[in-house]
Amino acid sequence: MNAPVHLALNPQETRAAFHLFHPKGNIVTAEMIRALERALETIAENPHLKLVTIEGAGADFSFGASIPEHAPGEINRVLPEAHALIYALLDLPVVTAALVRGRCLGGGFEIALACDFIFAEESAVFGLPEVALGVFPPAASALLPPRVGAARATSAIVTGKSIPAAEWQKAGLLESVVPDGTLIDEIDRWFQDHLQGKSGAALRHATAAARYSLRRHVAEVLPALERLYLSDLMQTHDAAEGIAAFLEKRVPKWTDR
Repeated sequence: MNAPVHLALNPQETRAAFHLFHPKGNIVTAEMIRALERALETIAENPHLKLVTIEGAGADFSFGASIPEHAPGEINRVLPEAHALIYALLDLPVVTAALVRGRCLGGGFEIALACDFIFAEESAVFGLPEVALGVFPPAASALLPPRVGAARATSAIVTGKSIPAAEWQKAGLLESVVPDGTLIDEIDRWFQDHLQGKSGAALRHATAAARYSLRRHVAEVLPALERLYLSDLMQTHDAAEGIAAFLEKRVPKWTDR
């Protein structure tokens, strides 16, 4: 698998499976974002489709966004593209589910948060480590509070700590946590039990209804967070320093400005 996104449809075209690939932990690059958005467009009008799953190739869902692409001069192009993908996932007229193994961090976690359901293996961990780089996760800042509440979201965003799947399940974020190696069996069973026998038209409308308030919230809040990131945060010394320090493999020298 060399392409950043691979799509597989079952023979009945009731299920579509996307696999994200980057040789370094399925890093979410601009190329991957564009490829996934194009792939979503190709399936959006299929009336038979009842479930779309997104998973990472290999042991991890994703290590997060490409750090070099978040440097000053690049981020003004990349961040709006990343947010366009979030909008596309929220607008897709099909039930969506993220299947998470291993690490699900940063921009990868944001993709999972834009899905209707998250299924995870017991060893999976989720986190938003952006603050350690002198920045914050705009899409997660819009998506996470409505899903788990302001207190839990604030803890994850401000501390940057990685949190195991079991804790997120207790918070109500995860649909299911299963033993390692059984994730595909779990989603197959769940699909058969809950979606397979239902009308595709009914599922499309139920999905739109269930997402309605979240979509409105994200449409209102995310543009403001994008402006805060690009117009304010990226003008600070520390945002540039955090990215530079990571790329140069050194400890950042914060000025608090």
